[in-house]
Amino acid sequence: MHNINIKELAKSLNLSTSTVSRAFRDNSDINKATKERILAKAKELNYQPNHYASNLREQRSKTIAVIVPELANNFFSQAIHGIERIAREKGYHILIFATEDNYEKEVSFIRHLHNGRADGIIMSVSGEANDHTYLDELAEKRLPLVFFDRVYEDIITPRVITNDYNSSFTATRHLIKQGCERIAYLVINKNLSIGKTRMQGYLDALEEFNIPYDEKLVIDCTNSYRKNNTILKNMLTKIKPDGVFTSVERLAFATYYACYDLNISIPKDLKVIGFSSLEIAPLLNPSLTTITQPATKIGIEAAALLFKMLEAPETVDLKCKVVLDSKLMKRASTAS
Repeated sequence: MHNINIKELAKSLNLSTSTVSRAFRDNSDINKATKERILAKAKELNYQPNHYASNLREQRSKTIAVIVPELANNFFSQAIHGIERIAREKGYHILIFATEDNYEKEVSFIRHLHNGRADGIIMSVSGEANDHTYLDELAEKRLPLVFFDRVYEDIITPRVITNDYNSSFTATRHLIKQGCERIAYLVINKNLSIGKTRMQGYLDALEEFNIPYDEKLVIDCTNSYRKNNTILKNMLTKIKPDGVFTSVERLAFATYYACYDLNISIPKDLKVIGFSSLEIAPLLNPSLTTITQPATKIGIEAAALLFKMLEAPETVDLKCKVVLDSKLMKRASTAS
């Protein structure tokens, strides 16, 4: 249901916004009958007053909401660190919400924030479902939104991303140059724009080097370690790739565990590369070749954009897209 604003509520009652505002602040200068009429109409029209500010228009919560798919991923931990650094400089706190890639949680968190609990939202999306209209309500609430890393293409709002196509192309090309011909691509959500972009980089690299695409080598994984272990062991024993490219960090770990259990030697029997911001990647055995995103800088850029929207909204192009470069870090897991 559409949540109306105070002006619309006042208009429906033929009263001034100040009168309506006084009713919710329980001022003594408004008579009981008028107050009851306002409250009844508010309930009827699903009006939700901001209980977190004494002045509905001018006060701010001095809080930024950060919505991420998960907290265990090092990329998001580092991005949050960057966001918090800028927020602290501005005298703000951050509230962190983890959706666990669950669409219902994402919608619930967004609606939870409608009543002034935060002045703005920085978000990496869950990627589930195609109905993103609940985000349109943020514009009505004048609640600015910035996407980072994982985005919804149909929602027009500023975003900070990395060059995912180039990075995937580079990762796949690296495996090919290291002698791999059967490269498995491990993905959790192909429907996300970031999943599609990374997948295209993989496909185009295969085509450039005249390696036929085999759909059996594109492996759909999950957020469950146990399920992934089963999926990957099945892949390694039946499909038998000579290279693995993981689109997210956790799948690189899952590949290492599966190889250990099956006594498959990395990089002798299988070469592994993956997107990862893990600082201990060089310490793994063997050290993991990674596409490393500038996670902290992504958080800093996203926060800077959000504060620009808060402080000078007329200067921000809602179609603004900041694209940062990731780096290929060659290590032992892809050695010849």
